[in-house]
Amino acid sequence: MNISRRAFLGSAAALYAQAPKKPNVVIFLADDLGFGDVRFMGGEMETPNIDALTKTGVRFDRFYSFPVCSPTRSGLMTGRSPMRLGVIWTVIRPWEKYGVPLEEHFMPQSFKAAGYETAITGKWHLGHSQKAFLPNSRGFDHSYGHVNGMIDYFTHMRDGGLDWHRDGKSMVEEGYTTDLIASEAIRLIKSRDKSKPLFLYMPFNAPHAPLQAPPAVIDKYARIADERRRAYVAMVDRLDTNIGRVMNTLDAEGMTKDTIILFFSDNGGPIAQGANNGKLRGAKGSAFEGGLRVPAVIRYDGHLKAGTVSKQVAYVCDVFPTLAGASGVAPLNKLRFDGKNLWPMLTSGKSEKRSDLFFAVEGSLAVHHQEWKLVRHKGVSMLFQIENDPNEQIDLAAQHPDIVADLSKRIDQWAALHPKQGTHGTDKMPDGFVSPPKWIEAAR
Repeated sequence: MNISRRAFLGSAAALYAQAPKKPNVVIFLADDLGFGDVRFMGGEMETPNIDALTKTGVRFDRFYSFPVCSPTRSGLMTGRSPMRLGVIWTVIRPWEKYGVPLEEHFMPQSFKAAGYETAITGKWHLGHSQKAFLPNSRGFDHSYGHVNGMIDYFTHMRDGGLDWHRDGKSMVEEGYTTDLIASEAIRLIKSRDKSKPLFLYMPFNAPHAPLQAPPAVIDKYARIADERRRAYVAMVDRLDTNIGRVMNTLDAEGMTKDTIILFFSDNGGPIAQGANNGKLRGAKGSAFEGGLRVPAVIRYDGHLKAGTVSKQVAYVCDVFPTLAGASGVAPLNKLRFDGKNLWPMLTSGKSEKRSDLFFAVEGSLAVHHQEWKLVRHKGVSMLFQIENDPNEQIDLAAQHPDIVADLSKRIDQWAALHPKQGTHGTDKMPDGFVSPPKWIEAAR
């Protein structure tokens, strides 16, 4: 039977019109937020906007990041283990020349290829010495914020150099970084190309040190005697306020129902800087649960059951394949994921056992294997039945030497994936190091 060209084109247009619209994606990433540092987890700060996500979305019971910033961000962007990337043992310091290898494929590259407008507003921390390491070279149409891991919240300086930019051009801008990051996101949302879905990555630098917040917000928590804790709580309060500003903008733009929203922290809280990890053992910089297990919530109206808790064990390398699966975006990575698409489990409310999950930081390694967790901390191996002992109080290594031996071998095999060109980095500033006057322009 012959079909006219006009009829064919009409049928094609009808099918296109019926094709499901790709959702917007917004990722809120907190920096150094402890497991107990939001109100819904028992924190004393006011976090009504983050708490609201748990009422409208799905909270993860066990979501794991890596123990420090750069490894988590590299796993988030690539869906691959930072051990493979050579970005695992520490963060990328200002004086370092390395970044995530250029052969790695980043999540916004796949979303951009699928027709998304892509933007980052906030902290990068994945390499700054080469232009090829920077956000605009790795899939982001728009970039704003800072490239180092820590800056002054008011002057936006790092080690004497200005670290604040928009699309690779440094700028002097007044304001508190948490507010500015949200204001830029609001500007981008309002000025977006409405013919395209939006992929927006918002890695706040709060509540990472230095402990700085507007005086009025600190005064709000005058009842907290410890000065560090008071400032830290104020920083989380301000973080929540700005997440609320962005959420209100999504509502005003009529985008909320068509947007996947993910919130989590890049690692556990640093107790010495005022954080609280609840009853979990350890803190940022260790492979104990207090360094890894973080608050996390995902929301997608009409697709996920509001106000529920997922028992599915998840970790940061799952984010790329999961968001791609939820959005109908084809991942274009050629190197295989270490993460898994968990969208079927999230939509069904079911969970399934995971293959081994590995974590490391200088001096500390761990593997989750079924109900067990082996931690090798400063040369000492400890074994925990993590499902029954989430706070890692009972070391069972002496009772199960066979399991210790097996899991130790698994850790060693994983650590051997570290590439020859990978680095352990150095946390000590080299003698004679001088920061550039403008960080972003120093990239070559």
